[in-house]
Amino acid sequence: MIMQVHSETERRINSDELLTLVTAIFERCGMSTKDAGLLADSLVDADLKGVHSHGVLRVPEYIKKLTHDGVNPQGRPKIAQDSGACIVVDGGNSMGQIGVHFAMEQIIHRAQTTGIAAAAIRGSNHCGALAYFAAQALQHDMIGVATTNALPTMAPWGGTERLLGINPLAIAIPAGNEFPIVYDAAFSGSSHGKIRVYHQKGLTLPEGWALDRDGVPTTDPSVAIDGLLAPIGGFKGTGLAMIMGILSSMLSGASYGTELGNMEDGPTPGQDGHFVSVIRVGAFEDVRRFKTRVDRAIQQIHECQLAPGFDRIYAPGEKELLNREIYRKDGIPLNTVTLTDIRQAATNFSVDMTPYPSI
Repeated sequence: MIMQVHSETERRINSDELLTLVTAIFERCGMSTKDAGLLADSLVDADLKGVHSHGVLRVPEYIKKLTHDGVNPQGRPKIAQDSGACIVVDGGNSMGQIGVHFAMEQIIHRAQTTGIAAAAIRGSNHCGALAYFAAQALQHDMIGVATTNALPTMAPWGGTERLLGINPLAIAIPAGNEFPIVYDAAFSGSSHGKIRVYHQKGLTLPEGWALDRDGVPTTDPSVAIDGLLAPIGGFKGTGLAMIMGILSSMLSGASYGTELGNMEDGPTPGQDGHFVSVIRVGAFEDVRRFKTRVDRAIQQIHECQLAPGFDRIYAPGEKELLNREIYRKDGIPLNTVTLTDIRQAATNFSVDMTPYPSI
């Protein structure tokens, strides 16, 4: 379940206007209309789901990557190695969203025949929220899996050095009448993006999210930004972050851990790695029966007796999909800092703001 934190500085923004404006900004960075639309859609989709840490808050960061930090706005992913059900994709130093989306399309097509397919991706960059890609498999009655490496922001359990990325994992499972199960989480208590949201709003962090540079727990977002993210479950989070980092980088030859760069200097462009796979349900089980059983598993969660202080239990991804329905209708709540950054970006690129009255 997402913890929604609202403040008096937020405004409701029409999602279609936001998508069109952010697409126009990325086009001015040199991207094709198609690639700019995909990149913008991945950010707006995150905001629609309430995952603002991976939403349009990232626009200034992505502009800098595309115009100053060496990411190729015209980069084209391609298949570098082909073993049938398993491929290696070179992202061509494109934004990660472009390469991962391409890889998912390739393996979804292959899994129609092979049942299972996977892609290891190198030559890439930051790819945003992984649920966006895992969910590509759902309309094909497939299970989607996606993971990625990330800049080291986390110390191994018991340490005080930034050696590990939070290296998230996303899994999307089709259902019948219920929302699909869509799990997307890193192996840290939070992410730098989410801590930035709290910092922008002047809010205190929940306990267990972060440590200072000496490994002491903190709830101050300004200290956390300069400190360490805390692994979930102690040594368990450390182990899972290592495994996802290895899958994301060492199968394709991408950079692992500190090879990728650091928070002070940023990542080396074109060195990110990702790993995605899909499982065609029909290769193993009758699709209708599978979806009916997934529905029942979700219903069991809904019917569970509630603990004190809870009014509902959500299956993985359900809260986000409910948010998307609400925010499409009522607008996405965005804070003043994020909106100011977007308007400034539009001004810098001479994008006419007249068609975007809500922004």
